[in-house]
Amino acid sequence: MQGFRPSFRILHWIIAMLVFAVWPLGMLLKYFKDDVKLDFYLLHESFGFLVLWLMLLRLGMRLTQGRPTHPPDWTGNVSRIVHWLLYAALIVMPLSGFLATNAHGFPLQWFGILPVWSPIGREPAIAPFFSVLHAGTAWLILALVGLHIAGALFHRIIRRDDVFQRML
Repeated sequence: MQGFRPSFRILHWIIAMLVFAVWPLGMLLKYFKDDVKLDFYLLHESFGFLVLWLMLLRLGMRLTQGRPTHPPDWTGNVSRIVHWLLYAALIVMPLSGFLATNAHGFPLQWFGILPVWSPIGREPAIAPFFSVLHAGTAWLILALVGLHIAGALFHRIIRRDDVFQRML
């Protein structure tokens, strides 16, 4: 089976590392003391915003360059569904977080340097919607990443085919 291009592999692993940093950081924010909480919020938001742009780049690459074929069995169908749900969730997640932050009245200063235009401004009436969407998508991503890893391990350990190797 054909492997992924190096650009896809690099982007995959950069996004994976960012998700594995941003996700737990977001879950732990409520436990930080006030004197450092805003610093960690800034990191969470800034890296999350980076995930959004990298996912949009990856989606563009996927739509224009394609990808190696899925296995022609049920695992290929499951893989296709999980991958598209991951793409959607990894775009909805940072976008909803960005809009929630904006709606709560806190415009993003990307890494404390670059002010990011706020498309909605302070809108307390819709802020809870974006916050709930953001939190719900976080749990969806956790489940999808678990399925993704389980699928990769299934191919490596049970099937012993080359599907696992395609992204290494």
